[in-house]
Amino acid sequence: MTWSNWQLPPFITSVFFILGVFTLYWVTFNWLISWVHSRHMDVTDEFVNNLFGVIYMLIFVFSIQTLVVGKTDSWIFMNFQLLAITFCAYYLNIHIPYYFFFPIVLVYMVFNHSIGYWQSWGHAITLMAFFWTLNVIRVRFHDKKSAPWIYLLVTTGFGGPLWFWMRLKFNLTWGTFWQEWLYMIIFEELLYMYVSMLSHDVKLKLQLTKFASHDALTKTGNFAAYTDDIKCFFANSLKKDLPLSMMMFDIDHFKNINDTYGHLAGDHVLQQVSSVVQTVLDANDPNVKFYRTGGEEFNIIFPGYKSKDTKIIVNQIFTAINHLQIHSGLQLINISISVGVSEVTADDKAPMDFYNRVDQNLYYSKRHGRMQVTVA
Repeated sequence: MTWSNWQLPPFITSVFFILGVFTLYWVTFNWLISWVHSRHMDVTDEFVNNLFGVIYMLIFVFSIQTLVVGKTDSWIFMNFQLLAITFCAYYLNIHIPYYFFFPIVLVYMVFNHSIGYWQSWGHAITLMAFFWTLNVIRVRFHDKKSAPWIYLLVTTGFGGPLWFWMRLKFNLTWGTFWQEWLYMIIFEELLYMYVSMLSHDVKLKLQLTKFASHDALTKTGNFAAYTDDIKCFFANSLKKDLPLSMMMFDIDHFKNINDTYGHLAGDHVLQQVSSVVQTVLDANDPNVKFYRTGGEEFNIIFPGYKSKDTKIIVNQIFTAINHLQIHSGLQLINISISVGVSEVTADDKAPMDFYNRVDQNLYYSKRHGRMQVTVA
């Protein structure tokens, strides 16, 4: 696509090029995050974001600069590179310590044959200040109504000095200086609108994903989430010969609570019980997974635990809930639970074999007086 054949000026083609680069980033990043989640890797989304974002943008910056390195017009892609800086510092909120940032800039200056120019050193220092300032305003103002104006003020304010260094180094005309600075401002505005639109879609997607995998009432994982996770944990347990245990409990006489106090009271009981359990788990091991798998039935998966290792947490949950009193109007509802616990054995060929044994232990507790724990 060229100006002579399609009558499109370079500015328009630049816009589509930039949007294409950032769209490819989002598509690739979302695929990578899905891949990491599907394998239950012990890395955070923030770590993936930082690592992948830096690598992707470095490849982008160095790749396009390869086309013009060492030439008299090696400044022509600077706006693209400044957008990459903005994307990493503001939108991805990547924080790079100065002792990492300086070597990256130094390597780039060597690569670009500009290390011997004093103007390039001034440009590099300004660039680092630009990155740091974007980090600061992202943290302080991102959720405020003034965020777009502060963002535009910072990008415009730094755009002038950054292009002024280029004017000094390459003897650019004032006309070129003002044109490139204006292009940068327009590109930054388009980037803000584009990423804001994508962020809105991502937030909506995350909300839908959360609704699909979480119980709306108790905010715990739901049966679908349990099914997905237990398959992964079970397969990992067999593959790596790692222990895996599960606790299953339900609230004793829950139907009587609904019949006596009403379903709103029953919902409140489920919420309070879930809150207590989650508090205990957070205090002990946040890697332990909690699910509501039925009406008043809950499952807790203990990756890396033998049955005996779960005893402390199980007893804390058991004691806390059995001493829980929930207010319903002017009355108090006393709660108790029955519990079954077991671990994966060599005889388990599928997650359902494991589930059934834990379930049998739970019903043993219920048939033998309730308000007890059965481990087998």
